[in-house]
Amino acid sequence: MKRRVLFVCTANSARSLMAEALLRDMAGDRFEVASAGTEPDSPHPLALKVLEEAGISTEGLHSKQLADMQGQYWDYVITLCDKAANECGTVCQPAQQIAWDFADPVPVNRTAIFALTLKEIRERIALFALVHQKQTGPKAASYDPVTVFKALADEFRLAALLLIRSQEQLCVCELTEVFNAPQPKVSRHLATLREAGLLATERRGQWIYYSLNPGIPDWLARVLDETAINNAELIEQPLARLQAMADRPLVQCQ
Repeated sequence: MKRRVLFVCTANSARSLMAEALLRDMAGDRFEVASAGTEPDSPHPLALKVLEEAGISTEGLHSKQLADMQGQYWDYVITLCDKAANECGTVCQPAQQIAWDFADPVPVNRTAIFALTLKEIRERIALFALVHQKQTGPKAASYDPVTVFKALADEFRLAALLLIRSQEQLCVCELTEVFNAPQPKVSRHLATLREAGLLATERRGQWIYYSLNPGIPDWLARVLDETAINNAELIEQPLARLQAMADRPLVQCQ
């Protein structure tokens, strides 16, 4: 499954658009890439020009609002200026937050400066792609009992896991609704369960759906079965809310 990377800058008109185009060109087979801005403006003509002169496609590049991206799942959120890093805080959790800082070429407004910025960003992205080359696949879970029971020793995580088990597969949108919890909290807890090897993921479009990991060992499957049978009250209310949802998020989340 490809890792998803979101580049963020203030205007999303130059640096972040360059980064989006560069990573897609250099490693689009391993990453899904987008960019956004805290105060988006139109793509700068010189940013598009230097990309095209470098032989990098600018098709589909456009400025986007960061708020429109926060409900999606991202593996990495990379800011390209200090201002965006300060304003973003911890958006798009549980994404790994990475802060880069490149001088804004827009005030100078010269092709040579945009070309230099493109070169600097290309070098950083090449290093990023190299470092993460062997990290695009999921790590094999060890199912160490201490790790497993630590992951389950939270009421929300346990209830979410049991609800997913009962329904076979659920989207973050559904879990957010039935637990009446903010999306960052839900995603953060699901990431903990996934890292412990308890959940598997499937991407549909821009969204992630979670299911019980089919590779869990028999002893753990028996523990979950017994827990579900003897503690139905843990998911009684969220299950009722799920069943009462008039419009399940299959449409909303695609």
